[in-house]
Amino acid sequence: MNLTALTIDARRLWRGEAAWEGPLCFVDLGASADAPDHPMLPPCPVIGLGDPSHPFAASLDAVIEAPAAAAGLAKQVLAMPLAAAVIVQLLRLLPALSLDEGLTAESLAYGLLQGSEEHRRWIAGQGRDAPERTAGKVQLTRAGDRLTITLDRPESGNAIDRPMRDQLYDAFTLAALDPEIRHVSLRGAGRTFSLGAELGEFGTTSDPATAHAIRARTLPARAAICCAGKLDVHVQGGCVGSGLELAAFASRFTAAPDAWFQLPELAMGILPGAGGCVSLSRRIGRQRTALLILSGKRLSARHALNWGLVDGIMD
Repeated sequence: MNLTALTIDARRLWRGEAAWEGPLCFVDLGASADAPDHPMLPPCPVIGLGDPSHPFAASLDAVIEAPAAAAGLAKQVLAMPLAAAVIVQLLRLLPALSLDEGLTAESLAYGLLQGSEEHRRWIAGQGRDAPERTAGKVQLTRAGDRLTITLDRPESGNAIDRPMRDQLYDAFTLAALDPEIRHVSLRGAGRTFSLGAELGEFGTTSDPATAHAIRARTLPARAAICCAGKLDVHVQGGCVGSGLELAAFASRFTAAPDAWFQLPELAMGILPGAGGCVSLSRRIGRQRTALLILSGKRLSARHALNWGLVDGIMD
């Protein structure tokens, strides 16, 4: 892959000397002066190559110190350029929004991509002959002022299906409204915390506006943000997609040594739509969130701790 053709000197970008038309832009931070107060970025991922402490760096969508990592990210973005563009544009907006406003913006952006050719192409490649799975459930345990919410679908890696989504919304609503509940714990049964949303349900609601209306009323994250201050989450094994998106709202987020984290949505032509663009960007910043989404790579527990994604590693 020829990364040179995707790379520009930052000074040319800021001066408007180059109207960037490509689906991805790498910015060479090596020999650039001070950045303007309000830089105008092109509507595509703009990734810095070089020193993250450079004056330009904070203005970009992400920064990569090791050039070797750029090729893998470029491959992901170029495979789904429309989704990648919407992702970074959303992340640029979120710091100015409240949590609730951010969830609305995320849902609107997600709905936009639900109707895209990229996502439809991914759905067509999945087929519809998957075996029928047992509906998931969420277990609630109350002990004094503590409520424990457990994802209980271990045979499917605690993939969150519609029944679980609705039960999670109800559980977090209860936790938010009951003043006697002072501690809320979210756990996953079995060896895996959650492998994310149930893939077999993607595409079952074909109208993006209808899907947005459903998310506005039933998205668990909308209830979880109301009790996030008393929520603790501990994860083991895989913590993927919507499972990670929800967990990242917690005020206390810990992981087992074998835990790993991933946001694979870009490869599906969509973005994290269960609250993850909001929760992750609040927890680790929009640039690291962009790297996690655009690369699609797995993050180890140790790496997650270094990034501030989790607060501690414990058995």
